[in-house]
Formats: sequence, C-alpha cells, structure tokens
Amino acid sequence: MRGWRELILASLLLALPSAAQAADALAVDVTNGSEPTLCAEKDNVYLKLQSPAVRRFTIEATHPAYIGTILVDRAAPDFRNCDMSSDPSFPFQPRRLTIYETEEWQLVGLTFPSFWRPNQVPVRVGNRVESGFHLLQVWTRFQERAEEVLVLYPPDGYWRVRPLPPQHMRWTAYGSSFLIGPVETEGRPFVDIREVAFDPATRTFTLNFARGGSATLRLDKLDQDHIVLDVALAAPIPNQPFAALRSMFVTEVNNDVAQVAWRNKDSQSWEQTPVMSFSRSSAAELWAGRIAPSRHNTSASDMIFRDFNAAAR
Repeated sequence: MRGWRELILASLLLALPSAAQAADALAVDVTNGSEPTLCAEKDNVYLKLQSPAVRRFTIEATHPAYIGTILVDRAAPDFRNCDMSSDPSFPFQPRRLTIYETEEWQLVGLTFPSFWRPNQVPVRVGNRVESGFHLLQVWTRFQERAEEVLVLYPPDGYWRVRPLPPQHMRWTAYGSSFLIGPVETEGRPFVDIREVAFDPATRTFTLNFARGGSATLRLDKLDQDHIVLDVALAAPIPNQPFAALRSMFVTEVNNDVAQVAWRNKDSQSWEQTPVMSFSRSSAAELWAGRIAPSRHNTSASDMIFRDFNAAAR
C-alpha cells in the first residue's frame, strides 16, 4: 500500500498540466510573501512573479481535481477571528450599470457603498466612458443562463476568474485573485490603474497604469474545464513584480489555496510543497491550488501561470 506522501503526489499530478513538449522560453522568479492568519477572509497568501524580460504569459484557472466528488459546495464567508475595524474605507453612492451587452456577452459595472481606495478609474468601451466602478463583471450565456466568468476591481487591480460550471453543478465559487502590472504595496498589494478599456470583439481588456506602461488581458478560451487568459505587457517590468497571486490559507481544511507546485525551465518533472512552506524558486510554470477539499470556497479553481515569453504579441 502506498504511503500518504505518494498518494498526495499522485493526486497533485492529476491536477497539473502536462510537462512542456517544447523548450520553455523563460523562467521567472517566484517569491513567497505570505503571512499566517486566523481570518479566512484575509488574503494572506502572496506569491510574487518577477522577471526583467517577460512581456507575455498565460494565466489559466481550472476546476480542482476533486470537482467531480463535490456533493455539497461551501462558499459562505467566514468572519471568525477577523478584525477589519482598522481597514481604510471611503464612502460611495451604490450603482449598477450594464456597460455593454449582446445576446452572448455582458459587461456590468458595480459601485459599492464603500471601498478601501478612493480613486475612480474610467472604463472605456468604444466611444462610451463610465467611471467610479469598484467591480467589473464579464457575463456569458451558457446552457440558457447567465454565467459570471471574470471580474476586475479597477481601483486596486485585483482579478478573479473561473471556468464554466461542470455539468453536475449550477455554480462554482471564486477563490484566489491575481494582479497584473507593476505591483505596489500600500497597506496591501495592488496595481494602480489609470484607465481600463474593453474591446468586446476580441474580449480584451487594456490596462493603462498610473505611473506609465500598459498591459492587455484577452479571454482566449472558456469551457467547463478551464478559462485561459493571454496577457501581454507593453514593456517588461524589471524592478517589481509583473504579476502576483493573492489567496487565503488558515489550515489544510480552511483555505483557498493549500499547495504550490512549479516546474523549472525545460524540466519534465514538477516539485511541490505546502504553500506556507514555499520560499522561492525559478519557474517556467507555477500551479497553486488544492488536492483535498476545503470548507472554504470548496469548488474554487486552481491557478496556473505559464508560457512566459520575452517576445511581444
């Protein structure tokens, strides 16, 4: 009978993409800035991706390997052991607006009663410009109902994505977030965006950053297994992270991400470790997810960063 370490590794490999068939263009430096917490609603997991050369890469979200075993999903917030009384909060007038809509796709903007940053980011779709949204939602039609598959928080640059739900589920939870662009820290990590533009024809977001530079994020593929995003930077970001993963870990049964795995450049094998034990590595591919169900956002996706390249699109 195999030991528990072998069983964990076997389960992990089922969740990971296959090793590259061609030579990797680049590897990036991945460092762990995570901190312990008892609050399940605090993003304490912080994986930073840095490279002086990267201009293009892929982000993929896939259902966890155990998705077919979920009978009861859990997505309710858990504010036990959470003290957010000192968090900054700026008041706003709540608002909801459909910015763009076709039979298949919809872009919706939401303004919350309060948010932790005061800035208001213009959102442009064609000749239409709106501002003041804390959340942009991308919805699509699937099997006669609307599915939210991608969100962006323009004031701080946080993204969340998820594939279409599997056939036995009507909905899956969001879990980990990610940042694209020059990552700064002011109380918490963020990306300072000056303007967002959305091109419905190509399903592409263009981000113009407050201190110069830009990036595009294109929704490349979407199905009931995964969602794939093609990301391009106008220029490398050499002196700070160009992307980051943000998530939550309290225990092995209360987390949004519990394990990290990475593959070195041109390697045909993976290394893996618990997320809070990970320190630093060079990676041509990075996976962050779970191999055992959690009581928090049980159905939330695993996240993969790959295909790092110095060439422009």
